[in-house]
Order: sequence, then structure tokens, then C-alpha cells
Amino acid sequence: MDGKPYPLPERWAESSIGKVVVRTKQRDPRKNPDEVFHYVDVSAVSNTSFKITGAAPTLGSEAPSRARKAIETDDVLFATVRPTLKRIALVPSALDGAIASTGYCVLRCDKTKAEPQFLYSFLITDHFNARMAGLERGASYPAVRDSDVTASWFPLPPLPEQKKIAHILSTVQRAIEAQERIIQTTTELKKALMHKLFTEGLRNEPQKQTEIGTVPESWEVVELGTLFEKQPQNGIYKHKRDYGSGTQILRIDDFSNDGDVVTRAGNLVTLDRSGIETYGLESGDIVINRVNSLSHLGKTALIGEIGDEMVFESNMMRFSVDESQVLKKYVFKFLNSPLTKKQIIGTAKRAVAQSSINQGDVKSIIVPKPSLEEQGEIVAALDATEAKIAHSTDKAAVLRDLFRTLIHELMTAKTRVHEPKMPC
Repeated sequence: MDGKPYPLPERWAESSIGKVVVRTKQRDPRKNPDEVFHYVDVSAVSNTSFKITGAAPTLGSEAPSRARKAIETDDVLFATVRPTLKRIALVPSALDGAIASTGYCVLRCDKTKAEPQFLYSFLITDHFNARMAGLERGASYPAVRDSDVTASWFPLPPLPEQKKIAHILSTVQRAIEAQERIIQTTTELKKALMHKLFTEGLRNEPQKQTEIGTVPESWEVVELGTLFEKQPQNGIYKHKRDYGSGTQILRIDDFSNDGDVVTRAGNLVTLDRSGIETYGLESGDIVINRVNSLSHLGKTALIGEIGDEMVFESNMMRFSVDESQVLKKYVFKFLNSPLTKKQIIGTAKRAVAQSSINQGDVKSIIVPKPSLEEQGEIVAALDATEAKIAHSTDKAAVLRDLFRTLIHELMTAKTRVHEPKMPC
């Protein structure tokens, strides 16, 4: 057992993980080739929610050779392969009797000594994970042994206190999950709302058939190229040695696949005055990714109020629209809709590792064009939905910060058990 890393309260004992768990068994599902079992591979655990998210129903005859470790409700899983990735989970009742990969250390608590949720929470702590990182072996396939896990030092409060600590932490985790469900549900609602708004509008008008499907009779359907104020332009290529200081440069990882309003970039590049003037971005510009994997191709950003000068990389193009015809936020939101994605996939040039679109493809995107007034109403409806997603995203972030703080404070006994106030 490694040494005590921090002082413990008088009623807490020192132990090792191996002293509070019981032996588990292995099972070969290939001995029952016609039976279906749930397989928990090393990739099936989320290292952000610390839950099993991808257990796969698998036929015994198709079981991989690593499918050997029988698991039960309340077992604690710790991935010994690349342990710094923190793939840690508590087995739910729905997966009782499943089989995990031999890439996991399966810990089954002796419940007279340790609460499973308490042990699970301890494995998430920075102390334990730093200890495992220090024991990694192998450069290309770093791993620790099950014996490294079970030999690890373990703080052991009285069982009632373990249960209280576990309850507090699981309460915060459930609150995080609730916000994540709201985000997921509202995101799906947004997709459905986009389709409805861009094909039916808000006026309950009769429909007409067009090249992109039905739209209200009063709407025009035009090519994006007819709406430009500033024509499409590809960005600037700079060698990696030129990065590090100078002018902000927008890269594709500065905005999400769902589209963002961008006000700053995460990288700087050395440029002369001519380069800044040629490739400089302005508020209201729209930037679209032109080279990427097919799933990310065409992701779009709207440039907001930028304080310092900003240019953009060569794997995207920039344009602006004539706001006497169409609102920039309306075009931005339409370009991030499934209707545009379908068009981009249809025109993309595909290679082995990536796909691309050119300026002609962007100009030929078909855009439904209601009145400016209705465009504004569509933008407002989508803004309201996005605000709900942003609110829940912010709330989930606050809760994650709270969880990280509590797990440190409670596990090190810097804070003794009291029910915390949940963020509103």
C-alpha cells in the first residue's frame, strides 16, 4: 500500500482498496454461442459523465477474446488501459450479469466495509489518478495492473459517513444528468423546429413545391450567390512556424459543428499589413468550412463584435450578405440547418480522409427567402430555443465545477458531511 497522501480525521481509518473488495469471477461467453450478452468494452465508458454509455448486445459466438470479466450491480469499473483517460463507472442494475473487457479492473465492494458509490467516487479523485499515472507501463499502450489498483491507499470513513458522502456526490451527478437530458431534448427540438420554420414559416400559408421541397407560396427560393454583398474568398495558409504571436487567426476548432457567433480566435499568427487587410474579418461576415471530414464539412460561424483584428485559415471561406435582401442571422441559421447540410453533402468532392466544397458549391446553395419581417421572426424563435440550450449548458458547467470541488473536499475530509445547496 502506498503512503498516506493527506491527514485523516480521527474516526477515519487507512486501508487499501484490496482490503475492502471481494474476489470477482471471469466467464467466457463463447461457451454459449447462441446467447446474447451485454459487452462493456473499454470505449463504452464516458470519461466525462463516468457512466457506462455504450454497452453492446453481443452474440456469444461473436464475443471478442477480451470479453471475460463478469460484472454485477454496484461493481466499480476502472480501465487499466490508458488509465489517465479516467474511464470509471458504477455498474447499474440494468447491466447486472453483463461482461466487461479484461481492460477493466472490476472492484466488488465488501458492503460491510465500503460503500460502492464511495469507492467509485474515490477513483475519480485527482490523488488516485495521479497515483495510477505514476504506475503506467508501456509507451505505445500504457497500462497499469489490477494489482496496482487494489494495492492503492484508500481512506475509510465509518460506513454511515461513506453513505452520506456518496449520497451528496450522486445527487450532484443526477442534477448534471438532468441538465444534459434537457440539452439533448432541446437540441432535438431545435432540429425539428428548424425544419418546420424553413419549410412552413410562421404564417400558415399554402405551400408550393420547389427544388428544396415545399415552402410557403409567398417565399422566394434563390441561390445564395444572388444574396452576396461580399463575394466568397478562401482564407490564408501559413506555416506552423508563423503561429504563436501577432494577429488572431480563426481556425475550424474555434467554432462548433452547430454554428457559433465568434468574437475571438484561439490562435495568433504573424502577418504583414497586406495580409491582414486581404484576409481580415469584419462583424457580420459569415465563415464556412470548405475542407473537412464529411460530418463536419460546411460548419458555419457568424463573426460578431471582434475587438482585435482577426483573419481566417485557408480551409474555410468568408462572405457577407446584402441585408437589404436577407438578414445575416437568418442566412447563418439556415446554413447550420439540416436542409443546407443535405445540399452540401450532395455537392461535396470526396477523398479518402476528407471532403471539400468550393466557392461555386457555396454560391449554388438554395435558400428559402421569406420577407425580412418573417426572417426576423424565424431568427427570434431559434434564438429563444438556443438560449434554453445555453442556460442548461451553463448550469451543467456550474454543477460539474461543484462536483469537482465536492469530490476533493469530501474525500480529503476538508469538508465534513453537510448537505450542500444546489445551484438554482
